Amino acid sequence: MVSKVPEIAFIVLAACALAAPADEPIPIISQTQEGPNPDGSYKWSYESGNGIKAEEEGHLEEAGTDNEAMRAEGGFSYSSDDGQAISLTYVADKNGFQPVGAHLPTTPEIPPLILKALEWNAAHPSKDDENQV
Repeated sequence: MVSKVPEIAFIVLAACALAAPADEPIPIISQTQEGPNPDGSYKWSYESGNGIKAEEEGHLEEAGTDNEAMRAEGGFSYSSDDGQAISLTYVADKNGFQPVGAHLPTTPEIPPLILKALEWNAAHPSKDDENQV
């Protein structure tokens, strides 16, 4: 008996290939790159044909010390699927990644009574708190 599996697999793959949308490549409108330089600094940016823009530059801070760390600053922008303009800027350094953007969720304010209780607790540590390191 001859197996039909190869024929069925071929038909399924052909149907998938014909059903797949023919996406056009998205062109790069502009692109620049500097570095990495001997001092560790660099800079790059690009803009694509679908409106995506991105840029970043970085350098080494406090080189040669115990606090030596890379610092990068940059941002990007694009339109979301529903047409909303998304823009984000950031700093990444020894304090971590710090993004800023209107679309990012924010931490709610601490309710006044809870804030008052936290302040009171900080001003009046218990004996158990004093013994902890």
